Amino acid sequence: METKAMIQLLKNTDGRRTRFNRHYSTALRYYHNENDITLRNDGESKTKEEGKEAEDGPLRHADNRVSSNYAQLLIDQEAGYLATVPPAIDVEDDNLNDKIKNTLGDNFNLRLNQLVVDASNAGVGWLHYWIDDDKQFRYGIVPPDQVTPIYSSDLDRKLLAVRRSYKELDPDTGKQFNVHEYWTAKDVTVFKSKLSDYSDLETIDDRFPTYDVSTGDEVGAGAVFDHGFGRVPFIAFPKNKDQRPELLKVKGFIDVFDNVYNGFVNDINDVQQVILVLTNYGGTDLSEFMKTLKQDKAIKMDNLGPSDKSGVDKLTIDIPVEARDNVLNRTDSKIFVDGQGINPTDFKAIGNASGTAIRALYGHLELKASNTEAYFRDALSELVRAIMGWLGVSDADSRPISQTWTRTAIQNSLEQAQVVAQVAQYSSDEAVAKANPIVDDWQEELKNRQDDIVAQDGYGNPDADDQLGGEDDDQT
Repeated sequence: METKAMIQLLKNTDGRRTRFNRHYSTALRYYHNENDITLRNDGESKTKEEGKEAEDGPLRHADNRVSSNYAQLLIDQEAGYLATVPPAIDVEDDNLNDKIKNTLGDNFNLRLNQLVVDASNAGVGWLHYWIDDDKQFRYGIVPPDQVTPIYSSDLDRKLLAVRRSYKELDPDTGKQFNVHEYWTAKDVTVFKSKLSDYSDLETIDDRFPTYDVSTGDEVGAGAVFDHGFGRVPFIAFPKNKDQRPELLKVKGFIDVFDNVYNGFVNDINDVQQVILVLTNYGGTDLSEFMKTLKQDKAIKMDNLGPSDKSGVDKLTIDIPVEARDNVLNRTDSKIFVDGQGINPTDFKAIGNASGTAIRALYGHLELKASNTEAYFRDALSELVRAIMGWLGVSDADSRPISQTWTRTAIQNSLEQAQVVAQVAQYSSDEAVAKANPIVDDWQEELKNRQDDIVAQDGYGNPDADDQLGGEDDDQT
């Protein structure tokens, strides 16, 4: 892309990028337990028994600002429930399945977990893939605030290009500058700038090596790289249809909880402050007054007669404990209901509950996780097809892809094992392996069963060939 056209594109996408990043930065603050209640403390939770100004009143001194970590709890609940065990991929070819699994790597579940967290905070997570110098397929998670997608305007909503903007440090000057990458289905062009109006935008001409087409030798460097994928190598993992952050569901209730809770703590601190109001005190020295009160347990007052109002009154704070407890409990419940999570205190009551009771406890979370899985399935299939394309699979874009997602939840394993045992003789080996509560990888379990059958045949098991679908020796 030419520099002039890139400047116009950056300006046209800045408004959308700014709005997106504003929502994302707020959600990220809450995920890091830096709620609005802590803004005065630069995001840090602090307790202050003496923090308010005098105009707040003679009894109002405490200014505690402690944020509640609901946002991280709700998001991590879903990420752990949905992505602790990576989904099993099946493309109807065991050899190809192994290659795909090896390419995804051992830390695929961690990256999927991060995608769930990013999608929850931003409304959409982003994955970028590339071929490294060793000609190996690689992929990584891109921070959502760096990516601004450009889609087609038709109903297919095809990803046409991606603007990726981020800061980079100049090792020569020690100063930061902005990098802007423009990715298309064919190539990527890299620019840099420092000014907000992009008037100084220019290409980074030493970003990628360039090669002689005839000899394959490296002959220099340039700002454009032909990635050769035939598609934009970025994959969106949306959280929901509207790609809205999860925080928007519960932010108001979290703020209410923080305000009521901290107001409660402030009153507890301030209730210790008792102010005595003296009328016609028979003295002028307050230190003498305190000494007399402590020693004699009495106060000298000047009384002018029956109608005189001389005496001692005290100012204290009344704390509506019951009302505040009611608000906190109701708000806590609303956060978990609207946020579709599980209140950890609910686990105290389940004991040795049946599978049905446990599933009911996970009902809201399962609804949210199932919706996330539905959107992640398409994105994951796109990643698998990119891997198959790199592996040279001829039907990479049309081959059926099966995904088996496993939930990580508290369960009654004994009850589940009993169910599996009762239906095992009427079910396929694959169904039994998938439902087995002690099996994490059902595909590996099937392979292990096949190996066991082969091993048993060496010890005179006459049915081994039949179990493997083979033929009797006298038929060969």
